[in-house]
Amino acid sequence: MPEITEAVTGVIGDYGLYAVFILMFVDALLPAASELVMVYAGAVAVGAFPGSTVTLFGWEIESTAWAYVAMATAGTVGYTLGSILGWAIGFYGGRPYLERHGRWLHVTPAKLDTADRWFERYGDPAVFFSRMLPVVRSFISIPAGIGEMPLGRYTAFTFAGTIPWCFGLAAVGLALGSGWERFHESFRYADYAIVALVVAGLAALAFRAHRRRVRRRAMEERSAEGTGR
Repeated sequence: MPEITEAVTGVIGDYGLYAVFILMFVDALLPAASELVMVYAGAVAVGAFPGSTVTLFGWEIESTAWAYVAMATAGTVGYTLGSILGWAIGFYGGRPYLERHGRWLHVTPAKLDTADRWFERYGDPAVFFSRMLPVVRSFISIPAGIGEMPLGRYTAFTFAGTIPWCFGLAAVGLALGSGWERFHESFRYADYAIVALVVAGLAALAFRAHRRRVRRRAMEERSAEGTGR
């Protein structure tokens, strides 16, 4: 995980706005450390790192305020477009396709069920609220497409929910400024915590799958005994 952190920050340091756009586009489909991306983007905007500048089409943005707006906007637009792609995968592929091939996008039946419960509880605004929640935000796009949520309304909720997430995290980076390194060190411990949670989650899923198999086998054996009689 520390290597991932270094890779993400290195790419943003080298490619600035374009890296933020692409990483947030990917994060709409797969968790790509959007928190780290946007906080670091804010730190770059404030000029916390020697040699790092915010450039758009070859034009250097010298104003800190406009650099911040550019970074946050790049993240917002990238994430929104990636979310539209996720919606299209769900809309045109459907649940049966995702249940067969969703592992390539880390979309499991359990995650689809969780997203379905979100929609049942909150309706369409679930899209808006999920965009401000870690991890969940990356798994709501495809179920929204499966549920045939109208694209216009889906895009509006996604864009509105992504604005506070991207601008808020970039503002954290802006405030940290040269204190980024201390934050970076602390984030390494968060990396390990995330790994632990993922491992625990996979173990829980494996245990539940094993328990279902045991119950199904027991039911089949009782059914066979009943038929034999």
